[in-house]
Amino acid sequence: MNKAAIGDSAHSLSLQAPGPYMPGMIYLPRAVRPFALLLPLALVAPSATAQVPAPVAAPESLQTGDEVPWIYRGSDVPRDEEWLFGEMDNGLRYAVRENGVPPRQVSIRIRIDAGSLHERDDERGFAHLMEHLSFRESKYLGPAMAIPTWQRLGATFGSDTNAETSPTHTVYKLDLPNATPQALEESFKLLSGMMREPVLNEANLAAEVPIVLAEKRERGGAAERVVEVTRKTLFAGQPLAERMPIGTEATLTGATAEAVQGFHDRWYRPENTVIVAAGDVDPIRLAQLVEKWFGDWQGKGPHVEAPSFGDPVPPPGAQGDNPVGETAVQVEPDMPRSLTYAFMRPWRQVNDTIVYNEGLLTDALAQALINRRLEARARAGGSYLYAQVQQDDVSRSTDATFVTVAPLSGDWQAALKDVRAVIADALSTPPSEEEIAREVAEFDVVFASTVEQRSVMAGSKLADDIVSAVDIRETVAAPETVLNVFRGMRDKLTPDAVLEHTRSLFAGDVVRAVYVTPATGEADAQALKAALREDVAPDASARLDATPISFADLPAIGEPGDVVNAEPLGLLGIERVELGNGVTAILWANDAEPGRIAVRVRFGAGMRAFDQGDAVYRELGERALVQSGLGELGQEELDRISTGRKMALDFEIEESVFTFSAQTRKADLDDQLYLFAAKLAMPRWDENPVLRAKAAARLAYESLATSPGAVLSRDLEYYLRDRDPLYATPDLAMLEKATPAGFREVWEPLLKQGPIEVAIFGEFDREATLETLRRTFGALPPRTPIPADVAARTPDFPAPSADTVVLHHRGDANQAAAVVAWPTGGGVDRLPESRQLEILANLFSNRLIDAMRERAGASYAPQVSNSWPIDLADGGRIAAIAQLRPEDVPAFFAAADEIATDLVANPPTEDELARVTEPLRQLINRASTGNTFWMYQLEGSTRDPRRVQHVRSLLNDYTVTTPQAMQALARKYLAARAGFRLAVIPEGQELVRGPAAAPVQAPAGR
Repeated sequence: MNKAAIGDSAHSLSLQAPGPYMPGMIYLPRAVRPFALLLPLALVAPSATAQVPAPVAAPESLQTGDEVPWIYRGSDVPRDEEWLFGEMDNGLRYAVRENGVPPRQVSIRIRIDAGSLHERDDERGFAHLMEHLSFRESKYLGPAMAIPTWQRLGATFGSDTNAETSPTHTVYKLDLPNATPQALEESFKLLSGMMREPVLNEANLAAEVPIVLAEKRERGGAAERVVEVTRKTLFAGQPLAERMPIGTEATLTGATAEAVQGFHDRWYRPENTVIVAAGDVDPIRLAQLVEKWFGDWQGKGPHVEAPSFGDPVPPPGAQGDNPVGETAVQVEPDMPRSLTYAFMRPWRQVNDTIVYNEGLLTDALAQALINRRLEARARAGGSYLYAQVQQDDVSRSTDATFVTVAPLSGDWQAALKDVRAVIADALSTPPSEEEIAREVAEFDVVFASTVEQRSVMAGSKLADDIVSAVDIRETVAAPETVLNVFRGMRDKLTPDAVLEHTRSLFAGDVVRAVYVTPATGEADAQALKAALREDVAPDASARLDATPISFADLPAIGEPGDVVNAEPLGLLGIERVELGNGVTAILWANDAEPGRIAVRVRFGAGMRAFDQGDAVYRELGERALVQSGLGELGQEELDRISTGRKMALDFEIEESVFTFSAQTRKADLDDQLYLFAAKLAMPRWDENPVLRAKAAARLAYESLATSPGAVLSRDLEYYLRDRDPLYATPDLAMLEKATPAGFREVWEPLLKQGPIEVAIFGEFDREATLETLRRTFGALPPRTPIPADVAARTPDFPAPSADTVVLHHRGDANQAAAVVAWPTGGGVDRLPESRQLEILANLFSNRLIDAMRERAGASYAPQVSNSWPIDLADGGRIAAIAQLRPEDVPAFFAAADEIATDLVANPPTEDELARVTEPLRQLINRASTGNTFWMYQLEGSTRDPRRVQHVRSLLNDYTVTTPQAMQALARKYLAARAGFRLAVIPEGQELVRGPAAAPVQAPAGR
């Protein structure tokens, strides 16, 4: 089975410290009903859907009946019957599947079994360069026509149309919205031309190599140096140590059309290709399209076997029970401390059997046990901020167990010793049955939820899963299979079995390590090697009490309140509810997303609520408020009470409101609502989470000068908000002064302030949920009003100025960034205009990409964004941003001014407008198939019904416009004043000055 299917069993509550392995999950569920039903039919653009063709015969290449599909050869894992597999005479393999999530979309993946590990020494970077060149020009696409062509078909560049190159493969990705028969046929045709016959000439190389070099440059700096040292140390002696997909400047600039063509001929062959298509189309039709456009493809020249990726080989003297080999210490003054060591084993292809997967599941459970203990040790005030264990098969080069540690101070030896002691305990003594039962419950709820939600799995995710399985040479399994295998092996998960697997995880042919530190002289490679060779005594203090805690034993929030009003909101079947204490709720009970309920609680004043001296506690709030606990439950108790439950307690500070949010399920909704209400009613103020948040913020701050992007993340909002101290990132002095007592002093009154709105969308029982709302949010005491001066606050924008704000970073000398921004507005009344501004921003962005990337290669991914705070009367902006070379900063400002001037002076063309509005139309059509879309659109509507009315015009606002309307918007916002300019350049350099900023002039007679 694909390891992704068994590796996402995170703890129920997301209370862990931020670490390197905390993936998020995004779902795109099935439509509840057609979006167009909400809109006046006369205003809805006509559908492009064509007549569905008659059914076609199944291709002979499909592996049906008793024939074992190619992906299941050598496996006894039950096949996922929803996939159809085929293998053509030319060796090309494919997988197709019908999937209606989202409706009318088809996700296509083309995987070429060639990545950076397939390159020769003089070809470094060619696999990635080939990805770029395939998009540049091909048999059916003229130069630079791929992006606009798919935009006209409704695909958004960068999300719907994309590609990736890894050490082991290159994958081309297309999520085609509104996949009419004509659009689908055209897409397969274009993709076939890209794969089979890209135009590899010197002109295209000259155009594309600068773009790749810009991408390489933007990835550079301290973080990239750390990655490079880590790669070279951990994979020493293997090709992976020297083969990163981005390549080298020498090989890229030295690339010739003949050499790139040779790489293409060697690896872009049908026998190296897998095509996956999943979408709202008959899978037989998808198979026919694969066969039609790729069936006669033949490779050029003889077949070439993939090179050996090698094995981890210990250096002389590393043998023995503790085979410590290569170690390295990297000094990076602007990077936080981190230590990684790994137990390296050879990777071997396996027969992906049920027994093998039972072993993987046992390995995963063993890791979860250790990670929970490591987290408990850190929470208790350990010597490290976080530590985590993770087994991974890396690029078919090694099977390794990685241990990652973030020391809190220069005493890295103590942090390493503490972590190794916790692991030593896991290696010496079996876990208790209670600990195993706790992790089993956590895994089970993840796998069971996946079964519940299988009908709303996005086709793009399903296609990606096939690609991942092919890459690691394993199978795919239906969610029911994963759950059944796991539940069927429960009796095998004994303490001794878990101990045995734990020991295998921490055995290897060689142990390698890298330590990154900001301090010169703090460590060297020999000291690191010696520390890893030291014996450590097992530390059992991190073993946790696994006794369950029951919600039934927790105190009531208060006296249950009453539902004083329940009425239709005026949209679909959504309901507005008001409780006696003033709490309002939006409820939409529906079964469109089985097993899912989205919950969002809005309260308070958000950023507006803080005084200027409170910035440090605002920063610490998102890290520590939830972790500080509630009532009698600290962090550990919150974890225990949520064992085997699908619950969360996510917290966010927004511009005008605070939010709690969670994805839960029907069985856990009551207790989820209790958690949210209890955090407001009976907050706990444990000190350790605040102290730990301070440590995390301190470590993060130290890295915020390493690159232009890091400086922007630290300072951009501060400067765009006219240097308001509230928006400043707290520096080390501010963090040092922050205390747990000060944290409580700031946050305690804020939790009591401002109206509360609860939104619950998904599969739940209305009457039972109303009763729960009475007992939880309805039992809260009256809220403190938001002070009038706080409610009236809006962010400022810098006064007009011809000067450019110049900041400096301490990264590479060839890196810079530039921003130009114009103020717009905010509020509900002009919400339709803000949506039209999104069209204008996309027009601007397309032109900026063309100017900075396509023409000059100055920037890899410039972009233009539009923000409009709905809850505030002002504070919006259009902002253009790019990372580029220092000498190209004036060119960026000149290009932005030129584009703005032209948008003011001349309306865009109809075709240019269609390339923006059609992707927006398709994006909205897809997004509107999910409950969370409606939740976000309607938040705040219980107190402001105008928001409901504006939802009715949403599709039109984003997609129906005219060139003249765009020109009018450009005149209103881009010609009113000079854009605010900010540049980030390397320390020791002066900004190359271009023309002074000036207002964009509107044409006469405006």
